[in-house]
Amino acid sequence: MSQWQQQPSDRLTLDRIRRWNLAGWILLGLLPTAVAVADRSPARKFWLLGLLALIALCHTVTLTRPRNRVLNRRAYLGVLALVLGASSYLLDGGAAFYVVSLPQFWLFSRGPREAVAFSGAAAAFTVFGGTLGQGWSPQFLTGNAVFTVIAYAAGVGLGLWMHRFIGQSNERQEQLTAELALTQEELAAAYQRQGAAEERERMAREIHDTLAQGFASIVVLAEAARSAVGADPERCAQQLASIEQTARENLTEARVLVGSVPASGVAPGSVATTLRRTLDRFVQDTGLTVTAELPDIDLDQRTRVALLRCTQESLANVRKHSGASTVGVVLTEVPGGVELEITDDGNGFVVEESRGFGLDGMRRRLAELDGELTVTSSLGDGTRILATLPTQSHEHG
Repeated sequence: MSQWQQQPSDRLTLDRIRRWNLAGWILLGLLPTAVAVADRSPARKFWLLGLLALIALCHTVTLTRPRNRVLNRRAYLGVLALVLGASSYLLDGGAAFYVVSLPQFWLFSRGPREAVAFSGAAAAFTVFGGTLGQGWSPQFLTGNAVFTVIAYAAGVGLGLWMHRFIGQSNERQEQLTAELALTQEELAAAYQRQGAAEERERMAREIHDTLAQGFASIVVLAEAARSAVGADPERCAQQLASIEQTARENLTEARVLVGSVPASGVAPGSVATTLRRTLDRFVQDTGLTVTAELPDIDLDQRTRVALLRCTQESLANVRKHSGASTVGVVLTEVPGGVELEITDDGNGFVVEESRGFGLDGMRRRLAELDGELTVTSSLGDGTRILATLPTQSHEHG
């Protein structure tokens, strides 16, 4: 199959070229040939005009009939070659008509071999027809016949060059298409890997902020309960109850993480109520002094979850690292947002040297909501955590 007939877009382009060629063929081929026979005998005029009408009809049928196009085009080219030979006989030479018709042998053929064969046959018929009509006169041999042969040779050379050029263009197009498809596959795989990495990071952060913190609390409470089992049974019972409650909460968080429940793990409601419940548990488990200013601010669910996770992480750090005796928690509504400040009077640390997962997790969680985390601390001066989040006044949980 011809290279220019392989792609659907190429076929549409080729059909448009054929239609434009038809207009030029009529203006430069059929009409001048019809005019040229005007001064001939009535018989020749009749036959030539009939042949021109026949070939015009065949051309129209070939362009418009969708079925058996290959057979129609071959039949049309065969008829065209015969008509060129007959018109050359009737006009005593038809080189001009042959030259104007030459592109059709390349536009309607399936490949270069077919085009060369049909155009060669048409050239032979044209020369033969002119010879029959005019005889082997020197004028004919130096005129129409030579011009026909030169046109055929030039047409073959140009056609083969165009065929090679179009073939190389199609090969390049196919190569670019394959490269594009490969790039799209690689890009899709990269997006998939990125999505998987982001999901792993999100899961790691959720596990750290929920399950890991809960298990850490259970360990601390279990150690305290074991120490108090003989000396302070009431305190031991209280700590065992806290262990049970923390384990139940961890179980709920685990079900949320694996998707068995469709919630975020944080019950809808006031952020102040949620934070007070968390602080009460912290006081119960640690015995530390906690002061809190928690106004009832209406916030969307994602903001409430982010503030709760920041509070839980900060309190866990206080319990594990700070050695503090007092913790302060202040929730403040500011223009366009909300701020949560958590301070302690513990040992403090060098912020620049901190490489903990918890602080980084808080920063990422707040950044996802266009928020910001500020950590201020130094050795011996305690720690201040400030979480700032924009509020969505139109979106309430």
